[in-house]
Amino acid sequence: MSHAPLRFGLIGTGRIGQVHAASIAADPDAQLSWVADPLVGGARRVAEAYGGTATDTPEEVFASGAVDAVLIASPTATHVDLIARAVDAGIPVLCEKPIDLDIARVEALRPRVASAGVPVALGFNRRFDPAFASARARVAAGEIGALEQLTIISRDPSAPPADYVAVSGGIFRDMTIHDFDMARFFLPEIVEVSAVGSTTFDVGAAQHGDFDTAVTTLRAASGALVTIVNSRHSSVGYDQRIEAFGGSGMLQVANAPTSLVSLSTASAVEAKPPYEPFFLERYAAAYAAELHEFIRLARGEASTSPTFDDGRAALILADAAQRSASERVTVPVDLG
Repeated sequence: MSHAPLRFGLIGTGRIGQVHAASIAADPDAQLSWVADPLVGGARRVAEAYGGTATDTPEEVFASGAVDAVLIASPTATHVDLIARAVDAGIPVLCEKPIDLDIARVEALRPRVASAGVPVALGFNRRFDPAFASARARVAAGEIGALEQLTIISRDPSAPPADYVAVSGGIFRDMTIHDFDMARFFLPEIVEVSAVGSTTFDVGAAQHGDFDTAVTTLRAASGALVTIVNSRHSSVGYDQRIEAFGGSGMLQVANAPTSLVSLSTASAVEAKPPYEPFFLERYAAAYAAELHEFIRLARGEASTSPTFDDGRAALILADAAQRSASERVTVPVDLG
């Protein structure tokens, strides 16, 4: 059965908004209809590049009657209000993570989302990375037996600007939140969080009371353990690896190189090119797949899009990790 392209309203045209605009333009089942940003020059540039009508206010997007779905890529502080507006209007919404930095605001919105019955998806794009998705499917199929240990390594190439750290919510809510969702992708029922953090190199993190280095351990209801290793810098490039270990074997996802060509000479053997430089390159395919799966959700088809409750769970884990690292305690969690 053929469908007309889903008409999208894009709210926010910063770096991630531009990624989503390109994905919408590249998907034959999507069309960019409206683009909103208070800095209307950015909205106009995106509209000129990918189509749609530019505006400086999301109100025009919701009032237009010309959108079938909304993609929220605006600053975190705007997410709750925009999700509420979308579900009240009956418009399916894909929102970037996190839902908010304050779990109380997320909990207050939760019944409204549930009662509206409008599809709401969260932008945990890494679930759609082909290698990660394959590893998870093979674990679920029992290829390595019961999952006993999951190790997630996630290191950014360099620390963000200090003014970004100031409003980010800290490393656990800003960076590790992707890894918390990835942990739940493999092991949904997390019951305990223990984290340690350190500030060893980043002036911005020190200035704003944040960590630049962290290790988090999660315990699943099954007894399986998850170890998440984070750093705000990596001289070898964007470091994104996973190891799933079970009683019958192990699955590993390696870093993505910029080329598969290696060099061997008298002075070096199998010298390889660097890893992908950052998330835009490393997860390009994941962003495209994330969008297409959301289109299925918005059309009422079976979909594996992460839900509002997945976003809530990741924030609960992030808050628990922040408390654990700050107070040096183990924190039980209830994600129900």
